[in-house]
Amino acid sequence: MAGGTLYVIATPIGNMADLSPRAQRLLAEVDLVAAEDTRHTGRLLSHFGIEKPQMALHEHNEQAVLGQLLERLEGGASVALVSDAGTPLISDPGYRLVRAAHEAGIPVSPVPGPSAVIAALSVAGLPTDRFCFEGFLPARPGPRRARLATLASEPRTLVCYVSVHRVRETLDDCVAAFGASRPAFVGRELTKLHEQAHYASLGEIAAMLDDGRLPAKGEFVLVIGGAPEREAAREGEPFERRLLEVLAAELPASRAAAVAAAVTGGNRQRLYRELVALSRREES
Repeated sequence: MAGGTLYVIATPIGNMADLSPRAQRLLAEVDLVAAEDTRHTGRLLSHFGIEKPQMALHEHNEQAVLGQLLERLEGGASVALVSDAGTPLISDPGYRLVRAAHEAGIPVSPVPGPSAVIAALSVAGLPTDRFCFEGFLPARPGPRRARLATLASEPRTLVCYVSVHRVRETLDDCVAAFGASRPAFVGRELTKLHEQAHYASLGEIAAMLDDGRLPAKGEFVLVIGGAPEREAAREGEPFERRLLEVLAAELPASRAAAVAAAVTGGNRQRLYRELVALSRREES
């Protein structure tokens, strides 16, 4: 095989049988595996009888190990970049390495395969001709609700990952932002033993979580239908007003104005005055 190539290799999101024959061959042939978690990848390699040196590459050390990896690649070594599950760089580390390899003239080759985003979309029963991927929504309630407010009139199908630790509150915030009747899909533990895949309204999915039909365990992918035409057409001042209402409930006026300005590109002082006026109207 040609040396000096960075292979971006997709690995299983749960079912080991989903690792492609090409991915198995390349993992056995490369000189080094750059892994998000060497222990996790070690188990994957061991499952397929592969022994290979690894180097950890994750969000906290990616910049620090770039030089070492580029030196190996420029010296003719072939490197496989893998994440814990799915396709690297899709809400996983690695883009700095890929960009640096391109800039250094090092060949970068994709080895496609599993991706939780695409797996969920393929069975969601929602339009897939156009979609937007939000990755993990903000962990803190205020920023998360502000982000959802910006997406309320988005006409494309929306996909996001949901941490098991925040699945309940995230669903509540989605219901508040999009309405309980908005069509949606939730995938839990996709490709794994206890896989669940449900097409329902956001309100129904929240109810399933409440009554235990959807356990708060494992990995979640949430797919939400785009806004109906009449909602998608609403923009400008109505959207700004909704955003201010959400932020005002979560943040001090000065901070809310700063966030609103960053989201909308509006004037921070004007937005602050709007927030103060909104607060006064609510008080009266």
